[in-house]
Parts: sequence; C-alpha cells; structure tokens
Amino acid sequence: MSNVFPRNCKTNVPLAVQGDGVYIIDRTGKYYLDASGGAAVSCLGHSDDRVIEAINNQLDRLEFAHTGYFSSVPAEALAEQLIKEAPGDLDRVYFVSGGSEAVEAALKLARQYFVEIGQPSRHRVISRLQSYHGNTLGALAAGGNLWRREPFDPLLIETSHIPPCYAYRGQEKGESEFDYGQRVANELEIEIQRVGEDRVMAFIAEPVVGATLGAVPAVAGYFKRIREICDQYGVLLILDEVMCGMGRTGSLYACDQEDITPDIMTIAKGLGAGYQPIGAMICTRQIYRVIENGSGFFQHGHTYLGHPVACAAAHAVVQKIMDRRMLDRVLAQGVRLHKALLDQFGEHPNIGDIRGRGLFFGLEFVRERESKAPFPPELGFHRKLKQAAFEAGLICYPMGGTVDGQQGDHVLLAPPFIIDIGHIDEIVNKLDTAIKASLRSL
Repeated sequence: MSNVFPRNCKTNVPLAVQGDGVYIIDRTGKYYLDASGGAAVSCLGHSDDRVIEAINNQLDRLEFAHTGYFSSVPAEALAEQLIKEAPGDLDRVYFVSGGSEAVEAALKLARQYFVEIGQPSRHRVISRLQSYHGNTLGALAAGGNLWRREPFDPLLIETSHIPPCYAYRGQEKGESEFDYGQRVANELEIEIQRVGEDRVMAFIAEPVVGATLGAVPAVAGYFKRIREICDQYGVLLILDEVMCGMGRTGSLYACDQEDITPDIMTIAKGLGAGYQPIGAMICTRQIYRVIENGSGFFQHGHTYLGHPVACAAAHAVVQKIMDRRMLDRVLAQGVRLHKALLDQFGEHPNIGDIRGRGLFFGLEFVRERESKAPFPPELGFHRKLKQAAFEAGLICYPMGGTVDGQQGDHVLLAPPFIIDIGHIDEIVNKLDTAIKASLRSL
C-alpha cells in the first residue's frame, strides 16, 4: 500500500533503489538500461562522482538562500558559464526548478517587456502544432498537442498554432527540403498578419521537437527564416531547449546548429542531469536592460529560484559536458546509434522514419510504409511498446498522437552521453524484442 499519488493510478511500477551508470536497478535486482534518460534528463548517467561530490560540498557550505535576499556562489558561477557558451547577446540567466517553470518565466518576461516598452497590446503567443512546452497552464497553452491540452482548454490563454517543420509528413512530392522549410516558416508571417502584428508578442518553438513528434529537427534554413520574420514584425523568438538542449544534439545549445540566436531561451532536464531539479530562462542583454532601466523588477518568482545545491550540481554537469570532450562523444556515439538503428530497422515494414540529431532519435511507426498510414489509436501501440520494452529491461519513451495529437505512434531515444558500443547493441536488441512483441500483440 502506497500513499504516493502516481502518474497512473491503474498501473503499479517497480521501486527504484540504485543507479549504476546507464542503468537503474529496482528492489528485485533487475537492471533497466535507461535509453531515454528518463525524459532526456539523465545525460551523464546515474552515478557520476563529480556531480555527487559537488552536491555534497555545497551542502557542507549552504543548503538554501532565498533570492529575495541573496545570490549564491554556485548560481553566479553557473550563470557565468552558461553565458560564456551562449550564442549572440544572450546575457542573463533566471534560474527555476524545471522546464515548465522556465517556459512560464519566458512568457511572462515577454509580456512584461512589451508592457515596459509601451506596447501593451502585444500579448498573443504563436506556437506550432505537435509541440510540447510544459504542463503548467501557460506552458500548456503554448503547446500544440491536442490530447494534453483538451481537458484544460477552458483554463488556457488564447494562443495560435501553425504547422510544424515535419518533413516526413509535410514535404510535398517534387518539393526540395529547403523550399518546404521556407513554406512552413512563412506560415508564421501569415499568422502574425491574421492575428494583427501589433498583438503578437512571441513565437515559441523547439529546435528539435522532442516528446510529441519524436526527435524531429527542422530542415536547413527554416529557423533562419523564422528569425527574419520575428525581426520584421518585432516579435520575440523563444526557443524551448528544455529537452533538446545541454548537449543532447551535439552542441551545448541546440540553436548553435541553426546559426541563430533567440531573444529568450529555456533550458532544463540535461542542465541538472537528474541530480537536482533545475531549469533556467536565458534572455538577451536588450530585454534585460528594458526591465533594469524601467520598473527594475521582474514581476515573477518562486521560492526555489537559484537554489544553491541545484546550481552547484548543474555547474558540475555543464563543466563535465564542456571540459572532457563530451560533445565530441555525443556526436560520435550518435553516428553509431543512428547506424545501428538503420541497420536493424531501416527496412522494417512498420517503421516509416528514423530521425534525430546527436544522441536524440525517434522512430515513427506506421501500419504500412508506402501510405505512411498510422496504426489506429485504439490499438494503443505505443503503450504496448513501452510495457514490452520495460519487461525486456529497456527504458524508452514511446508516445502516441504523433501525426495530429490523436493518431500516430513513435518512440524517443535519448540515452546518457556515456553509452558505449555494447550499450548501443543492447538498446537496439532490446528495442527489437519489444517491437516484435508489440506487433504480435496487435
């Protein structure tokens, strides 16, 4: 009997008792290879001595100091490192406890920025269909995933959603990738004009869409066009790197690979690597100076902003990613994982697409490849796959609603950066076992 309110009241989950590198061990002694890092969180695995030491050292010094009264050494050090590596004129870091909080802070900062520069009519957010930006109400409203939004629609702020950059399903026959990207990027301009350019405050997007599409990167040139449109209409560009950032795609910030700089960025998950709950919103010098020279007060806040222990852990995580050629490893192991997935599943009759970047991959399942028709939602293929993989000792991230929020299934892989060749073989073999079992059950 448990008094914990679980995610799903109709399932019983095992009790995790220990972490060992890329594995989580339950109380029966069973090992599970964490091929999704939980939800792209555990980028350094589950027993990193350097991060654990940083946490213990900080606890010996100071466990908590409220940011209404103090800053802290770890918060200052982490912010300095993040800005040192950040593109463009990103200049200030606002620490929170997770991804949804980071997105909420980004939306509220965008709104306050326009209030303080004398454009209070700007309040509308534009996002993309099949995006996910968090589960708090502002972040949920910004997201474009139907089944997550639907029960809470009456509580959500009004937002607009344009099509995603999803070449596997959106690119037309005879259309080049570049032309496709420009076409769907131009949907943003159309929507800004429809809503009213004096009413739109921000466009928010994931550089590589994670949970809801399954590691879908934009085609080349898409985000450069998005940046141009935002600049033309005075709209802030918010890039949500909560899942795809912090080295996951092979660069510390995913937008580095798009050669653009956002006005506001959100990070979390891999920032703390699971060792502490932490996220952050990063904004440009221009936005910060508007607040600094205006009211001087960002009208927002939470108790655990800039938590010293969380910041100490995250600083150790970022140092390890940047100091030990970890990003080179992400790229190299990503190439190996991609090849292994293609070798095993590239001609599979029920796998339509294998996509991703770095150590961030998705496989999209179809009833048959030529038409790209998905499995009927009532079959619950992704749920069967999750259970079969778990039974095989593999933690992965299957999701449904890939195509339109209701139809479609995919699985997301986001293993720790420390995986070796043997782990890659184990991931592919166990995933193959799970896919075969799930298909048999249909």
